[in-house]
Amino acid sequence: MLLNYQLTQSEQAQNRPTLVFLHGLFGDLNNLGIIARAFSENYDILRVDLRNHGQSFHSDEMNYSLMAQDILTLLESLAIDNAILIGHSMGGKTTMAAAALRPDLIRKLVVIDIAPVNYNAMRNNNEHAQEFAALYAVKNADASTRQQAKPILEDYIQQPATVQFLLKAFDADKPDKTRFNLTALERNYQKIMDWTPVFYDNPTLFIKGGLSDYILASYTDLILAQFPKATSFTINGAHHWVHAEKPEFVVRAITRFLQSN
Repeated sequence: MLLNYQLTQSEQAQNRPTLVFLHGLFGDLNNLGIIARAFSENYDILRVDLRNHGQSFHSDEMNYSLMAQDILTLLESLAIDNAILIGHSMGGKTTMAAAALRPDLIRKLVVIDIAPVNYNAMRNNNEHAQEFAALYAVKNADASTRQQAKPILEDYIQQPATVQFLLKAFDADKPDKTRFNLTALERNYQKIMDWTPVFYDNPTLFIKGGLSDYILASYTDLILAQFPKATSFTINGAHHWVHAEKPEFVVRAITRFLQSN
């Protein structure tokens, strides 16, 4: 099944590649919207709901091999043979896996605050436990409005920005009370945090939030072994959601990367 997507085309795009934006865990195609809009006058823009997210199909199966193939199938169906993939977190890992499979279709990569590493081995492999507990509490309470869901989420999550982010996906008509497939995400969480090394020899930009610990200096050798043409840019004062906290700096970094050879 094809993924849900939004494709906007620009008269200025000419022979330029299509920019493809992929969101992270619990997100949807709107998450990178501010970044995408900054390039919409000069590039064709494709924003995608990954499987088990947004309006895309639900599946019990979820890993980066499958998600990468989802993206490649979508690109082929849209006759896009010249793309630059831009992904945040889980979406960043999906871009890396897809690019390694079809470097002929994917000219460059922009990976936002994630590394090609097995986070199960590198860090607390249940760091989203609070989010899952909160979301299941909303489901079990059979909340019918966002106003009912909000205090339940706040009982588990202390960060207001995280609460607001999760509320965006609330849907009282869904079995899990959210547009993403909560059950499948929890069951496949270890696979989402996992990684199988790949190789991609085209230019790749890693954008790191200066206050985030998802890309560490100790990962440098692992990154370069898989992405030998990788460069990095750190945005000071930003956490993992760097694109939401400091979008203008992310846009600036991507612009320079797009203009480079």
